[in-house]
Amino acid sequence: MNFASIDNKIEALEECLVTSLPVEADEKLHVGVDLGTAYIVVVVLNSCKQPVACAMEFAQVIKDGLVVDYLGATTITRKLVKQLEKQLGRELTHAAIAVPPGTSAKDSNTHRFVVEGAGLEVTAILDEPTAANAVLGLQDGVIVDIGGGTTGLSIFEDGKVVHVADEATGGTHVSLVLAGSYGISFEEAEALKKQNKRHGEILPIVRPVVQKMASIVKRHLAGRKVSAIHLVGGTCCLGEMEKVMQSEIGIPVHKPANPFLVTPLGIALNCAA
Repeated sequence: MNFASIDNKIEALEECLVTSLPVEADEKLHVGVDLGTAYIVVVVLNSCKQPVACAMEFAQVIKDGLVVDYLGATTITRKLVKQLEKQLGRELTHAAIAVPPGTSAKDSNTHRFVVEGAGLEVTAILDEPTAANAVLGLQDGVIVDIGGGTTGLSIFEDGKVVHVADEATGGTHVSLVLAGSYGISFEEAEALKKQNKRHGEILPIVRPVVQKMASIVKRHLAGRKVSAIHLVGGTCCLGEMEKVMQSEIGIPVHKPANPFLVTPLGIALNCAA
């Protein structure tokens, strides 16, 4: 796996959070909408599937991968889409979306209705780790996507998904532990865990939560020959959590420089405009 190439792709997307790039008036654009537990992210790629725009907003409208505030989710998604349309001078018409592995058809449709309510036609619905693999290009191994609400994984053999799973432990649980430990609000804990310089202080406090995530992964890998695990998702931005998981699971664990944007980029790469 070319880790430098992956980091370069994510870096290009990060730059689009600050400044969008020009697109042609008739150019096919590829859009990905990631309805996460903590953030809603919209990514736009050009016809060459290179990042040209990205917008996100903190939101608590999804819980454990399920839409719990349909109106709120639709309103925020519509706002982000309109913001990007203004930046690009183009209407956005199609999008791909992703849901946690094992999400029922009914719950997947709710995600779709949110995005359609924002004015986009949904062209693909993926599970989150599979979306991430559009960026990672994994042939064999495991992708673990740890977002705000859940720990999801997909096992790949010869480039094909052979097993998926998703369980309710994620960044929200990290924030709850921090809030209790420091005697602060949930919102303050959310802000605290994003301070990279304090990750060395935070990790020992939330180690039991990370160990729980590792136990979920280890249980689903039982009896399978797996050479490596690859972490994506916002919760995996916590410094050196990959070392804790590797120690618990006993298999090499890797993560990109910014695991948060891997899945949103992978969703957009799967959009058929």
